[in-house]
Amino acid sequence: MMEFDSNKPIYIQIADNICERILNGEFKCSERIPSVREWGARIGCNPNTVARSYEILSDRGIIFNQRGIGFFVASDAIDVIKSIERKKFIEEEIPALRNRALLLGVDLKEYIL
Repeated sequence: MMEFDSNKPIYIQIADNICERILNGEFKCSERIPSVREWGARIGCNPNTVARSYEILSDRGIIFNQRGIGFFVASDAIDVIKSIERKKFIEEEIPALRNRALLLGVDLKEYIL
């Protein structure tokens, strides 16, 4: 079962989780991933929610559907995921960290390599 954060839509959390599994090698490029129903049962979630996650991942080119066979990890999925995550990190997480550090009086120069 997957534990969900109430502050973020479940379908986004599922998509993020699948991306993490691709990055850590659990789901390998060009290999089949569990079906919508299989994944829904495994994580304790409605298959319609999983289908929405798979749709997002397909739209981003991270997975693709082979009709009648299932969903597969795209051959360049790792590069796509890293590109998306880098952009999010630079545009969202770094500014938030900087603002939080300023509020708390933390000098980030002491912690950056």
